[in-house]
Amino acid sequence: MRLSELIEAYFSAPERQITIAPGEQLLVQGGFNDRLYYVLEGELEGYYAQSQASDVKLFSASFGAFIGVHSFFSRTWVPSSTVVAKSQTRLAWIDRHVKVLEQTNWGTLTEQFMPVIVAELSQRQRRATQEAIEKERALEKLHLAEQMTTLGQLAAGLAHELNNAIGVVSSKSEQLQNLVTELLDEAHPQALEFFQHGLTQGQRCSSKQARTLASQIENYCGIGRQLAKSLAKALPDGELNPHWLAQPEDAVRFWQAGRDLHDLRLAAKHTVGIVQSVKQLGRTEINQDENVDINDSINKAVALLQSDLRRVTVKMRPAELPLFHGSQTELVQVWVNIIKNACDAMQDTEQPQVVIQTRLDKKRLLITIANNGPAMNETVRRQIFQPNFTTKKGGLSFGLGLGLSIVKRIITGYGGSIAVKSDNQHTIFRIKLPLED
Repeated sequence: MRLSELIEAYFSAPERQITIAPGEQLLVQGGFNDRLYYVLEGELEGYYAQSQASDVKLFSASFGAFIGVHSFFSRTWVPSSTVVAKSQTRLAWIDRHVKVLEQTNWGTLTEQFMPVIVAELSQRQRRATQEAIEKERALEKLHLAEQMTTLGQLAAGLAHELNNAIGVVSSKSEQLQNLVTELLDEAHPQALEFFQHGLTQGQRCSSKQARTLASQIENYCGIGRQLAKSLAKALPDGELNPHWLAQPEDAVRFWQAGRDLHDLRLAAKHTVGIVQSVKQLGRTEINQDENVDINDSINKAVALLQSDLRRVTVKMRPAELPLFHGSQTELVQVWVNIIKNACDAMQDTEQPQVVIQTRLDKKRLLITIANNGPAMNETVRRQIFQPNFTTKKGGLSFGLGLGLSIVKRIITGYGGSIAVKSDNQHTIFRIKLPLED
């Protein structure tokens, strides 16, 4: 007998139909029930009562659902949950005294309703499976929260010590800057211009611009190749300034001194921001108080990583972008972490290369940072943004694996996303940052 025939045969009698109001109980957990209900109209909800705890919602039921399957067919007559009408509900019912129809052809009542019983068991199994999955997820979140608490405590201690050290670096570099300026003004005033340019501007010339300019200097000014390369990085606005070309050795030497002090103070400033981000590892708030030029923040990150990038070719493909409202310190930290990880990954790569591209897509800024290092295996790729995960052994990372977890926290804090794709040719980080309306 088909299900539609069962319903017609057993649940069409008007005298076995009831209507219950919203909030009215149909079944009570642990009570008595010897009926099988079929929902004709309305909606009900089932709850499981726990001792000294709030009730747990088990299911919702509407047209076509059967209620009381367990207590009716198990013949315990005891409901395993409480069922309450969510809206006005009309139901049809049969009880244990119902006459079995077509028993010769279709068997006992239990045999006739076997598809209903199986469907109920299947539904209960799905609920149990879902509960097990949710429990496992809750345990994972609890474990992560415990890890984050531990990291937060460790970070607070490290931050205190680092803040003290950075305070010394910042104050001493300022004193050194003032002293060098005074000495040059007294002993070598013509070199002061070179020093101050490096101090105020740093290195603004890109690698490509420097190579082009170095060739011009070498070919037309009769300056050696290595000196031409250094001078190309130093020249203001990339122009062949006669004053600088007349004293190339002094220009480079004093410009480099100023640039190094510039980078030292910039690194100290960003380290303060990094320390704050580490302290906020387990938090979600992000201070968004600046209008940031994303391309400029990437250039600052590249400048901070000069020592790591000595043997790496960096290719920049910037697009014209609107300003992004956020924290420049945090965004520089994002790029520093990703590029630094790329440098570490390419230690054994011949002709290592990092390609950074920015573009605008409707209301989003898209940033990709690619390297030609070895491919990540699937296990590493899945875990790379998790706290405590690291492939490094010792060193300044202390094996903590904080870098990319902080990166993800910062990006998601802005409502953005970060993903990584890796194969034998490239490993690519893709960052999306939404723009405010």
